[in-house]
Amino acid sequence: MMERILYVEDDLSLIDGLQYTLENSGYSVDNARTVQQALALFKSNLYHLLLLDVTLPDGSGFDICKEVRGTSSVPIIFLTASDQEISVVKGLDMGGDDYITKPFKLNELLSRINALLRRSAGFSRSMLLDANGIKVDLIERLVWKNGNLLSLPLVEYKLLCLLMRNPNHLLTRETILDSLWDGAGNYVDDNTLSVYIRRLRNKIEETPNTPKYLLTERGIGYKWVVE
Repeated sequence: MMERILYVEDDLSLIDGLQYTLENSGYSVDNARTVQQALALFKSNLYHLLLLDVTLPDGSGFDICKEVRGTSSVPIIFLTASDQEISVVKGLDMGGDDYITKPFKLNELLSRINALLRRSAGFSRSMLLDANGIKVDLIERLVWKNGNLLSLPLVEYKLLCLLMRNPNHLLTRETILDSLWDGAGNYVDDNTLSVYIRRLRNKIEETPNTPKYLLTERGIGYKWVVE
């Protein structure tokens, strides 16, 4: 999957050139020009790295970093003017990973982005489930479909994780029902399981009536098929 960057910058003279360079280097890039726009995009999409200008019309990159760090460990690089360099210590203390001072060389910025993404991938690989355009963050209990955030109730989330952890393996209905038991007296019965499967399929399949990934073995169970 192409790595996706949220680039937060309001200076029009910088946006096009840097966005073109990043996209030409193989990244998918979304641009936001305000704190409000950036947070709205972040909450609706999956990003592998944030590139944040410090000074923005309605706040600062620090505001974005603080909000993001409440829910995510995504790598963050600050872009700062030379006279703001000392203040970036504040951003690093609140969870930023790196900063680069304007004006900067594009090759240096790309090297820092690549290095951060390599480290992040090595750290997070065991904490992610990723197949068929569906990605699950097991730490934050978040699910994305093709980069867009999905809203899944707890039972649907647990069901999806169980299936994705057992790719191409038929799970019987009994196995699934046992796994969804939460130990607190709350359980899913056989009829309700069919309802949850249908609801989950409607959210993750492009054509739920002719599914490709969440398949049914009638009378036996279900299988998560990985292509």
